Amino acid sequence: MSEKIKIGISSCLLGNKVRWDGGHKRDGYLTDTLGRYVEWVPVCPEAEVGLGIPRETLRLVGDPENPRLVTTQTGIDRTDDMKRWARRRLDALAGENLCGFIFKSNSPSSGMVRVKVYDAKGMPQKRGVGIFARAFMDRFPLIPAEDDGRLRDPAIRENFIDQVFTLRRWRATRGRLSCVALSSISIPATSWCSWPTAPAI
Repeated sequence: MSEKIKIGISSCLLGNKVRWDGGHKRDGYLTDTLGRYVEWVPVCPEAEVGLGIPRETLRLVGDPENPRLVTTQTGIDRTDDMKRWARRRLDALAGENLCGFIFKSNSPSSGMVRVKVYDAKGMPQKRGVGIFARAFMDRFPLIPAEDDGRLRDPAIRENFIDQVFTLRRWRATRGRLSCVALSSISIPATSWCSWPTAPAI
């Protein structure tokens, strides 16, 4: 168990300049503290699907349960392109042995909760899930997932870390535990390594 744990992450959170405006959203806790213990597997759906950097912004529209991904100004529907790319990317990620994923909050591609979805009148409702985030969580329901915004809450952050290490230990048993048993296990992160005290954010 000496190898670092692999966690997928929205690439911009590592400081990579992949956002629509050519910027990033580097998160110091993730890069400097948690990053000492894990190996990041960065993903940027919008850049990797070929929309370019910089690019027109996107938003979710329509039914919050099945929204479309549309460019904000020109109204081009990118949903099918994103879903096709996501299937291929998830196939690749299946071989990475990820123990968790951290998404960029509020993103129409990567947000995992309360993403804005616009109705026919252009009014937003915070009821959506990003296209890639939904595909990931549907494909890998046992992999712990959170977003950078929620991880600012110390209790949520501790729970996420516990879940990551629980999954790591479950995999180390080579499948001797059932998925049902996995859901009932609670393992303190400190059982696995000397985890740093989470800094105040």
